[in-house]
Amino acid sequence: MTARSAPSSPRLHGRWLAFARTAWLVVALLAVGIFVVGDRLRFTELQEVCTASVSVCTHWSLLRPENVRELHALGLSPEFWALYNGAMSIVFAAVWWAVGAVIFVRRSDDRMALLVSLFLVTFTIAFWPDIPGALARSYPAFGVPVGVLRILGDVLAMLFFYLFPSGRFVPRWTRWLAVVWFAQRIFNLFTDSLPEPPLWFEVFFALLFFGLLLSFIFAQVYRYRRVSGPVERQQTKWVVFGVAGAILGVGGTLAPYVVIEPQSSERMTISAFTLVQIAGSNAFMLLIPLSIGVAVLRSRLFDIDVLINRTLVYGTLTASLALVYFGGVVALQYIFRALTGGESQLAVVTSTLVIAALFNPLRRRIQYFIDRRFYRRKYDARETLEAFSARLRDETDLQRLSEDLVSVLRETMQPAQVSLWLRTPDRRFGETRGGRE
Repeated sequence: MTARSAPSSPRLHGRWLAFARTAWLVVALLAVGIFVVGDRLRFTELQEVCTASVSVCTHWSLLRPENVRELHALGLSPEFWALYNGAMSIVFAAVWWAVGAVIFVRRSDDRMALLVSLFLVTFTIAFWPDIPGALARSYPAFGVPVGVLRILGDVLAMLFFYLFPSGRFVPRWTRWLAVVWFAQRIFNLFTDSLPEPPLWFEVFFALLFFGLLLSFIFAQVYRYRRVSGPVERQQTKWVVFGVAGAILGVGGTLAPYVVIEPQSSERMTISAFTLVQIAGSNAFMLLIPLSIGVAVLRSRLFDIDVLINRTLVYGTLTASLALVYFGGVVALQYIFRALTGGESQLAVVTSTLVIAALFNPLRRRIQYFIDRRFYRRKYDARETLEAFSARLRDETDLQRLSEDLVSVLRETMQPAQVSLWLRTPDRRFGETRGGRE
């Protein structure tokens, strides 16, 4: 099916616009206020040391004696640990709020933009649930608004992926999946405090949850291929780039825990790497609000294809060189141990020289592969233009040159019609114009 431009998101006017802006401000101020106060209360929790048995210390915010010893080994205190976590949460959440506020100020009369901005503001409550949870634990009366905001953040995230960028469900049956997602989030909220459910129950809801997440991806792919026009495709590319970068980045920061410390999920381990991982994972998550902000406000000013191309090229290049470097070091050290009985710095030096020699050739080969695999049309157009430029320097036959130029334009730009006009001398007026199609 040929891509066509979907209708733009409906606009709000009059009383509906005033009501929507007022509701946005109330919800946004409530979400930000709960997050800030909850972060302050969590600061106190993060300094507490649990002296009971491991089975009793179930809350991850509570320090254990071994955690305190690890902090002291790093020359840090529990107060620094609490302050570091609180500062990271506030700083990175503020970026989400800022992007949402900018979209609200610039496009508050657009329904889709209004939903996107509110999603960015409230999703911080759902993404950092332990921060508003600290407020609910200290003041149970706030349990209801905290729960409502958590559901709202999750529901708005779902609506964003089902509706962006046109503001309409595509395909239409995804609206029923939206109802299922809403019901599932409410059910989870009310069952969090219940005794541990049977295994089949947990498996069912885990499969349901991941199935709904996959439907988000399907909805965006289907919209991109079947419905979206050129501008909306650019917006979708920005969002997909940001979400994919965040997922891969956060996964990369968590990967060492799986390799180095398999039991990290059972207890909180504080180390220098953990401090870096907290900042790194939150920084990667910023790709989501920033890419959404560009998609909503500035998608026409930046070519996302160039950014994706460079990311694919240099990301693949970095991973390949790192693999070659560490593989080379390990292999050469093994050889040196077999020959001399000890290790040698020559392995590191040799691997470094190999990396330096491979950088440009490997980059060109990766660029060539990605251009041909993912940007075939642009790659073919560039190759055609380069070949024509080479012929242009040697061609002297004007007739053949005109035919080549028309052929190149048809092949690269694929217009409906091509006309070529050449200036020719004229005895009466000095010159006239002739044409070729």
